[in-house]
Amino acid sequence: MRTPTDLMADIGEVLLDEDRIQARIRELGAQISADYAGRRITLVSVLKGSLPFMADLMRSITLPLRIDLMEVSSYGGATTESSGLVRILKDLSTSIEGEEVLICEDIIDTGLTLNYLIRYLKGKRPTSLRICTLLDKPARRLVEIPVDYTGFTIPDQFVVGYGLDYDELYRNLRFVGVLKPEVYAAPE
Repeated sequence: MRTPTDLMADIGEVLLDEDRIQARIRELGAQISADYAGRRITLVSVLKGSLPFMADLMRSITLPLRIDLMEVSSYGGATTESSGLVRILKDLSTSIEGEEVLICEDIIDTGLTLNYLIRYLKGKRPTSLRICTLLDKPARRLVEIPVDYTGFTIPDQFVVGYGLDYDELYRNLRFVGVLKPEVYAAPE
């Protein structure tokens, strides 16, 4: 696998710029704050991609909150397709029993990983379990997912940036961009 020296050269187009992302996150934070008024919530980030989103979202929420992190995997290495087999690499560090839980996702694609995660977390008996995603890509959905808060609905394109990666690269871009197909289709 080649390591690019200029990440921008691999981007075909900027789909969502930093200002637009931040404005939408402030709107989501205000809506979540209104919906959960008078209650404490627990945000659960699904690592690694959703970390920048959750960090910005929690600063836009005006309620008491806790955060926790999970890492799940259904991808293997430098691939753009889910394997369908979900593994929990890092579980929650505290109990969510009786808690108002909001899962923070970077992107919902096929829905297979999140569907597994929802079933798993419901088994931990939270008072409520809702989903907030920065990006929703319904064209690829294989299983219905009840999304409560959506930042942006995007077309069926391979996107990177703002936490989203290809082979662990591009996460640090401040925008969401479409990765040029020759980057992920290139022979190794």
